[in-house]
Amino acid sequence: MKILLSNKFYYRRGGDCIYMLNLEQLLKVHGHEVAVFAMDYPENIDSEWKKYFPQNMSKLMAFTRPFGSKETKDKFCKLLDDFKPDVVHLNNIHTQLSPVIAEVVHKHGIKVVWTLHDYKLLCPRYDCLRDGKEICETCFSGDKKPCLDNKCMKGSKLASLIGYREAVKWNRKRLEACTDTFVCPSQFMADKMIQGGFDASKMVTLCNFINIEKCKRDSYDKEDYYCFIGRLSHEKGARTLIEAANRLPYKIKIIGGGPLMDELKGIANKNIEFVGFKQWNEIKELVGNARFSVIPSEWYENNPLSVIEAQCLGTPVLGARIGGIPELIDEGKTGMTFESRNTEDLKDKIERMWNTDFDYKQIAESSMERYNSEEYYKNIIGIYNK
Repeated sequence: MKILLSNKFYYRRGGDCIYMLNLEQLLKVHGHEVAVFAMDYPENIDSEWKKYFPQNMSKLMAFTRPFGSKETKDKFCKLLDDFKPDVVHLNNIHTQLSPVIAEVVHKHGIKVVWTLHDYKLLCPRYDCLRDGKEICETCFSGDKKPCLDNKCMKGSKLASLIGYREAVKWNRKRLEACTDTFVCPSQFMADKMIQGGFDASKMVTLCNFINIEKCKRDSYDKEDYYCFIGRLSHEKGARTLIEAANRLPYKIKIIGGGPLMDELKGIANKNIEFVGFKQWNEIKELVGNARFSVIPSEWYENNPLSVIEAQCLGTPVLGARIGGIPELIDEGKTGMTFESRNTEDLKDKIERMWNTDFDYKQIAESSMERYNSEEYYKNIIGIYNK
């Protein structure tokens, strides 16, 4: 089968990019021909398909590219004509590429599969947050004007106008008409899409996968600390975690950086160690040796790799009951959950996690079976062939 994958960036920038790069390799291993369409970006991995990539988006292009630029359409059509795919699998394409490519594919009579990594099809901001902090579903009804009224895009009226116009142009009816299947990595995502009026028959729930080989360990012995890995920002619940950790004697290692780094360091007690950004080999040891990992998110996480990877390393997860996080945790066996934004509940659950005996090896084995690439491959090929 000939499969064309598309994402706005083509390097390990975030979960969407990592997913597409992993999927590209998985499909190739199984003998499929795979082409890639992305924006030409300085940090991209080198690709034989680079000549088809539209140029990196300038500030001026922000006024035109989100609505479907001529360059994007021309280069994408050239790629379709030269590669002749059987299926086009879209990922995060808004703004830098735009959903115009979905319409182009549909008009060519080629199947369109679209994996949803965030809530952009429902919320112009993509994350369902008001002022970057409070959960908001106002735009789910279809009227996107609140995005403009509330200056949801970076607090800017101009940016919000562009986001509003983008959402109006690429509305539910238009996107649904050119997409055969929406792949939702969590049931929560599927439910929100249906809540927003999308056709339930076009939704398929399929949890993401990882390369489980990189998670295999010789030992599942644990050290006396727990950990957090992620961006130190409001939506990730970083402040709530520090406030809870300050009230406990247990050591925690904070992996990652972000806008709240200096502020949180200023209020953190001595039992909290900020280790900064780390590469995978170091993450594997830090998370793998931790007694448990905390995911204190305060936004609608979809299908966070931080949960999946921790569990595959044999590390149970204490996760906020929000978004798709609870779907990944078998309460009392692979971790526990707490009420998002509730510092007291988080503190109590950290104590319970610390004093609970988990079967770390069993967590790793069951998780690697659940999230392995071969199981995912069977499912995604079934979607392509449906």
